[in-house]
Amino acid sequence: MLHSMSTTVEAAFERSAAEVNEEIRALWRRSGGTLTTEQRAQYQRLVMEWAAAAPQSHQAA
Repeated sequence: MLHSMSTTVEAAFERSAAEVNEEIRALWRRSGGTLTTEQRAQYQRLVMEWAAAAPQSHQAA
């Protein structure tokens, strides 16, 4: 039996936008409102993940 492998890189576990948003909120709570350089990098990764997970709105032209 042959198995095909995907050539795209995908996360093994994709989280919903709401789950990622909660992690973003928790990061801000832990930081006290000021992010360190490391936390800022984590925040940027989370925002990118959130944007990818967020439902896309399609507006009519």
